[in-house]
Amino acid sequence: MTAAIACSDLCVSYGQLQVLRGVSFNIPVGQGVVLLGANGSGKSTLLRSLNGLEKLQSGRVLIHGDSLSEASRGELRRIRRGMGYVFQQFNLVPQLSAFQNVLLGAMGRHRLGLLSCLGVFASKEERTRAMHCLDRVGMADRAEHRPSELSGGQQQRVAIARMLMQAPKIVIADEPIASLDPRAGPDVLDLLWKIVREENLSMLLTLHQIKLATEYADRIIGLSAGRIVIDVPIADADPEQLNALYKGMSSPDTETGQGLL
Repeated sequence: MTAAIACSDLCVSYGQLQVLRGVSFNIPVGQGVVLLGANGSGKSTLLRSLNGLEKLQSGRVLIHGDSLSEASRGELRRIRRGMGYVFQQFNLVPQLSAFQNVLLGAMGRHRLGLLSCLGVFASKEERTRAMHCLDRVGMADRAEHRPSELSGGQQQRVAIARMLMQAPKIVIADEPIASLDPRAGPDVLDLLWKIVREENLSMLLTLHQIKLATEYADRIIGLSAGRIVIDVPIADADPEQLNALYKGMSSPDTETGQGLL
């Protein structure tokens, strides 16, 4: 079976600084992988490489068998439409309602772009789907609320609904709970993983919290100094090796900062 994500010998440098040094891994369809690594380990650069936003010095990325480096502009847009993103910052448009923000998830499929997603030209089917996505994340009763009227956890739920509206095959989640309080974080991870399982999606999720990673992941990949140093199914994860990824940091389970590279 074709892997959802296949990376082979990825190398990225910024001048003399080598950020990714021969990174290779595959993620099968339906697998949820947690990527761990200290700030500066290369996590963010790796995530940007997966949708063609980062220029590779060498290596290859295949998304469901399609090569990013060989794709035309149109093909690259199609590949990116199949990849849904959830970020640390919710990136909701403050002037729009939760419902309108979710409609933005369909923007890539419209020539009219933003106008269609504000509801002006959205079809009945799309409006129904947007409400269904809000219902999936438990936010249907907040459809008309603006982001400023929602808690952090509620805003992230709307962001997940927007991602669902896109109908992706792959989910890339970059520190999705870093901006949430300790009680809201696990609730959001519960929701995100439930959706991934029900939709048979593939997911690569970055975290700093080792405890949560071991509770949710099917597999853990550990990145250090631009190299993969751990790649194991969750049953084989060694706590000492995982903690070693954060050697020198005050506490990996409380660290919420973004990787610089």
